[in-house]
Amino acid sequence: MTNAELQQRKDAVIARGMGNMAPIYVERALNAEVWDVEGKRYIDFGAGIAVVNTGHCHPKVMAAAKAQLEKVTHTCMTVTPYKEVVELAEKLVRIAPGATPKKAMFVSTGAEAVENAVKIARAYTGRSGVIAFDGGFHGRTNMTMGLTGKVLPYKAGFGPFPNDIYRIPYPNALHGVSEEESFKALAMRFKTDIEPARVAAIIIEPVQGEGGFYRAPASFLQKLRSLCDEHGIMLICDEIQTGFARTGKMFATEYAGIEPDLMTMAKGIAGGFPLSAVVGKAEVMDAANPGGLGGTYAGSPVACAAALAVLDVIAEEKLCERALSLGEQMTGHLNTIKARHPDRVGDIRNLGAMIAVEFIRNGDINQPDAELTKALSAEAAKRGLILLSCGIRANVIRFLPALTAPTDIVDEGMNLLAALVDELA
Repeated sequence: MTNAELQQRKDAVIARGMGNMAPIYVERALNAEVWDVEGKRYIDFGAGIAVVNTGHCHPKVMAAAKAQLEKVTHTCMTVTPYKEVVELAEKLVRIAPGATPKKAMFVSTGAEAVENAVKIARAYTGRSGVIAFDGGFHGRTNMTMGLTGKVLPYKAGFGPFPNDIYRIPYPNALHGVSEEESFKALAMRFKTDIEPARVAAIIIEPVQGEGGFYRAPASFLQKLRSLCDEHGIMLICDEIQTGFARTGKMFATEYAGIEPDLMTMAKGIAGGFPLSAVVGKAEVMDAANPGGLGGTYAGSPVACAAALAVLDVIAEEKLCERALSLGEQMTGHLNTIKARHPDRVGDIRNLGAMIAVEFIRNGDINQPDAELTKALSAEAAKRGLILLSCGIRANVIRFLPALTAPTDIVDEGMNLLAALVDELA
């Protein structure tokens, strides 16, 4: 069986909307490497979009999942729960930022977590409005598409979206959006669209994911926290891509020293098993009535067992510290590439192992080079390197390596990228 044959079969039976970046059909994976059905090896700088932070098939995570499979795979936690879901909730409320007592709830996907965070905020405040940011990504359900600030490919053709959603610019000094301009836009929304007393929540990614790996300044998040306190608005921090040691702390919000009212968690939480969570202040979380939260597969016992092992691995292998060293290693390579191609590399940025490079034309940050970005991603896949692109201008390559990736494999992958840029730029 070849990749091409499987791609032909896939195209015949799977909806076109579930496109795949590359015709690579994975047979097996280990840590930072994957092998396709033809036996070809790839270095994986995507980690399933920041899901396998502990690496593909980490032995401890796999052992925990296998042990749980021998006991019970499903009962539905809202019918007859199990100790693993309680133990995981206990750990998550302890590691969530801030001293306020907290509670957790579980579902299966990041979009579900965001949906439920909005539900909880509305239940607690008795309000309906939600404010989000340009360039944000929060999921593909109808509500989360409404919150998402990027049309292609996520929103095109799917409207209308829910009402009472409003959007403001995300602070981005590189592209000329200051903190003051963001707050000025928010003040205008309060004057022209919705009064603060009708806003249930403001949702923000501490570092935008699909939007291009732009980081909200700590001062901005602190001011946003104060504004929400002033008006009784719930601050939701979407930590779905930034969580679980990815940025050098367990959660990126910690860099700003603030306590969200609600946090959404998913991706790296369970080492590849479908699981997501909302963790928030206990009083806020308890606003929903019994039965108002949950889902058939919410808090799967297998996923919870895997997540408990993930938390152990993060602590035992010091993956927060490892994320910082990976960031230094990879940005070092990227700075060398930029020195050779200053007119094509516009910006390099990272927070821990959440790393991005932005490609431009003629040394002008206002001339995005989406074509080069696309060509690099496509050619890298052909040569054994999995890269992911992002950004509302489609000119950013993001790096999300497994935090357990060996140094020599990371160097190998970055050297391959450097050769590709030399060839294509």
